[in-house]
Amino acid sequence: MSRYKKMFEKKNILKEGCFVPFVVIGDPSLETSIKIIDTLIENGSDALELGIPFSDPLADGPIIQKSNLRALSNNYSILKYFDVIQTLRKKYFNIPIGILLYANLIYNQGIKNFYQQCSKSDLDSVLIADVPIEEYEIFYKYANQFNINSIFICPPDANEKFLKQLSLYAKGYIYLLSRPGVTGIKEKTVSLPNKFIKKIKKYNTLPLLQGFGIKNSTQVKKSILSGTNGVICGSAIINIIEKNLSVEKDMIKKIKDFSFKLIQSTK
Repeated sequence: MSRYKKMFEKKNILKEGCFVPFVVIGDPSLETSIKIIDTLIENGSDALELGIPFSDPLADGPIIQKSNLRALSNNYSILKYFDVIQTLRKKYFNIPIGILLYANLIYNQGIKNFYQQCSKSDLDSVLIADVPIEEYEIFYKYANQFNINSIFICPPDANEKFLKQLSLYAKGYIYLLSRPGVTGIKEKTVSLPNKFIKKIKKYNTLPLLQGFGIKNSTQVKKSILSGTNGVICGSAIINIIEKNLSVEKDMIKKIKDFSFKLIQSTK
């Protein structure tokens, strides 16, 4: 049984939602980002979504864009990020770990080599932010060959055609967007209507995680009540990193306190 399946089944039995943090590996440094990840897991996060730094992350708002640039300024190679993932996997064998990245990084490695590396690092999933589902076949082929779940983003205005395609390709879970546009915490985050959640479930039995703009306990509770299986939270955590770059101790403590509140609200 896959790690995602185990996680969602356990949460279902407990009647709880999942909390999945997103951070960019290497922001603000490799060492500090590992401490942040350790803090998030030790605090009770259910899975990890990790960004592989990229120079032009178009699906992301300014907070995550700056996070990518801070990580890139350290000049680590993609293989270094895979080293970090392998280290995390040894420490946290049962935690699902997914990565979010952009297609150019995969093309640079060669698609087959990239997924082989994912498999070697014992990754659970890959989300490619800038490849539409209509162009996914080649990635899907190698993802399946190496037993990596393909994660897709589903916008709140998705039509029937897209939902049908999603049911053919998606594995692990479906990443529901709170709103169209880019990531961020300033824009208004909408509660997804139960009608929309039911529409997705008509085509797909996969668990649903809601992301984009999740920044407080009320949003987490609303999301789970609307029928999702939990939330993904990125910009709000990365905002804490950005605001506390000069004092690592404060940064870690604030991330610990913030994530603890959100994790408690999934129960």
